[in-house]
Amino acid sequence: MISFHARVMRTCRFTKPKQERRLGGSRAVLFVYAMEGLESMSFVANMVSLVTYFHGYMNFSLTKSATTLTNFTGTSFLLALFGGFISDTYLSRFKTCVLFGCIELLGLAILAIQAHAHQLRPKPCVGVAPNLVNQCDDADGTQVAILFTGLYLFACGTGGVKAALPSLGADQFDERDPKEAAKFSSFFNWFLFSLTVGSIIGVTFIVWISTNQGWDWSFGVCTIAVLFATVFVIMGKSLYRHNVPKGSPIIRILQVFVAAIHNRNLPKPEMADQLHEIHDREAGLDTEILKRTDQFRFLDRAAITRTACDGRASTSINPGPWRLCTVTQVEETKILLRMLPIIVSTLFMNTCLAQLQTFCIQQSTTMDRNLFGFKVPGPSLPVIPLVFMFILVPIYDRVFIPIARKITGIPTGIRQLQRIGVGLVLSAVSMAVAAVVETKRKSVAVEHNMVDSIEPLPMSVFWLGFQYAIFGAADMFTLVGLLDFFYAESSAGMKSLSTAISWCSIAFGYFLSSLVVEIVNKVSGGWLASNNLNRDKLNYFYWLLAGISVLNFGFYLACASWYRYKEVEIKQ
Repeated sequence: MISFHARVMRTCRFTKPKQERRLGGSRAVLFVYAMEGLESMSFVANMVSLVTYFHGYMNFSLTKSATTLTNFTGTSFLLALFGGFISDTYLSRFKTCVLFGCIELLGLAILAIQAHAHQLRPKPCVGVAPNLVNQCDDADGTQVAILFTGLYLFACGTGGVKAALPSLGADQFDERDPKEAAKFSSFFNWFLFSLTVGSIIGVTFIVWISTNQGWDWSFGVCTIAVLFATVFVIMGKSLYRHNVPKGSPIIRILQVFVAAIHNRNLPKPEMADQLHEIHDREAGLDTEILKRTDQFRFLDRAAITRTACDGRASTSINPGPWRLCTVTQVEETKILLRMLPIIVSTLFMNTCLAQLQTFCIQQSTTMDRNLFGFKVPGPSLPVIPLVFMFILVPIYDRVFIPIARKITGIPTGIRQLQRIGVGLVLSAVSMAVAAVVETKRKSVAVEHNMVDSIEPLPMSVFWLGFQYAIFGAADMFTLVGLLDFFYAESSAGMKSLSTAISWCSIAFGYFLSSLVVEIVNKVSGGWLASNNLNRDKLNYFYWLLAGISVLNFGFYLACASWYRYKEVEIKQ
């Protein structure tokens, strides 16, 4: 009996770790990829075409339609902050994905019902002559309320998913395990690949449905896609490594500032190891301990213990979290402060992206959009950079990274900040190419005496593919670099919130784009003021964006050189 019992105990002892090792890994992230692809299909399809729905079916003016779409897009990315806060503070990343997936599902369902029920929206103005548009009925208060309820539930849902889903996938790989470290370095590449595949389907198939079958069908298909996306992420529950929320990262950061100010008159200890830190078992079985850095040294005062400064052997008074913080908590705050200049330096690239999407579609209306007898819809033009990303991501992951890894010894081939820098350079090149192509387009209009003509120019719309392709490559480097950087560099307790901050770069870029156009028009005397692109100075505007992008890259280089990567010590 004793021998049998011993054999059973040995079996149990060695079987359990194998079961634990089966959690996470490549199988688990397949469900993450599936959700990202389906969710992106719905979001991107609507992001590029909703202006048509607002103008043609809700009878908004062109200005109001464009503003509503810009506000929706920017809010969707901004609400990622809310989703990240919920994920890090109250719910696990898995639960956050499910919750916000259901919110997104509800928003799309409301939009689908409104698009289908004629009494919930005004009589469409589609096909009405321009001089009779003013006679169309405006949407009443109830109809507008239904629209914005569905629209911003959609925005809230997609924002929460964007914050939690990348972190949920990255959690499935352990960077400390050499075997998993290589797979982790590829995760964000394939995450972008899933986003790209979904987006391609969205800007082609879903846009075709909205154009030819109706918006009720389009919203309906998007609703079903998000439903399946939520079901897929739930199906992987038993395979995931689930994170445990560590409380509000915002409160922890505020505690550091309050404690540092409170302890401002205390002398610093001579040795850094005299600062307050928890090294024993009370810190947890697998706790991330961050090493002290020399930047923002004033915040180190938050970790000064009174026993270290007044010579007493001990004290029975517990100062509390608002008077004494750990070095790890202080470093968590420093990391966020060091990240802010990096995110600021990427804002202008997303401003360029917003301008490219807006003006390229306008340029396309003046060009020949025929392709083998098929007329390419304007909102489908973003498929050009997406196709290039579809091609480039596997090449980057399977060819470039292995070669670079052998040279640098870094699992990701090059560091995240280097990758972001490459993307910023390519974005500046893209703006310069856009200026050259626009100069060519205007010269064709002059050459064929079509400056004031509404007929398409004898110039293929695929000339715009050059700038789109280069910007697609820029986006591949920068977006993945930012997601990887913010996840890897953030502390264990604020992974989702940090990932959300990287999405906010897109939000502020979109909001900034409208301001840039207004300022340029006022300063230049109206480069973009007329309704005729053939008479506007769009090529000058693109050159201006290219020049500012170069200056922005110089600012980024300074920020990246100043940044110090975190150093982690794991106590087990």
